[in-house]
Amino acid sequence: METSFVVSQLQANRSTFDSFLRDAPEAVQRWRPHPEHWCLLEIVCHLCDEERDDFRARVRSVLEDPERPLPPIDPQGWVDERRYLEQDFAAKLDAFLEERKASVRWLNGLADPAWENSYQHPKLGPLTARMFLASWLAHDYLHIRQIAKVKFLFLQANAGVSVDYAGKW
Repeated sequence: METSFVVSQLQANRSTFDSFLRDAPEAVQRWRPHPEHWCLLEIVCHLCDEERDDFRARVRSVLEDPERPLPPIDPQGWVDERRYLEQDFAAKLDAFLEERKASVRWLNGLADPAWENSYQHPKLGPLTARMFLASWLAHDYLHIRQIAKVKFLFLQANAGVSVDYAGKW
């Protein structure tokens, strides 16, 4: 797959996330379908952190110096450490969208990137820059699906009528 396709989809998903999340009422932003599942606010905070501290940082690291250890990440720990539930939803959404804009600008500005550069992970084996890039887009799709499910389940729980006519999730 052409890396230009992946980058164009990352750019397109910026608009998808914006339109999908921009006007979410506060009740939806903080609602959880189950106590162990993330609410929309936690998802947006996670997307912002992953954009900056995981995917962009790790692609950059492997492209620039595949021998260097990858920047450490702790997505689950960040929920508490970075106080996701205390964040402002609109501000975090804006921050994520700005990070995505910076990521796409950076990716488009790369001159002859070495996509086959590979970091040798002690447990996972070789991880190429191309693999991180493709996983970045896959991560988007996983969270677009997750956001849709949270919104669907919120509607189902709060509509006051059955939504079964729409079809099964």
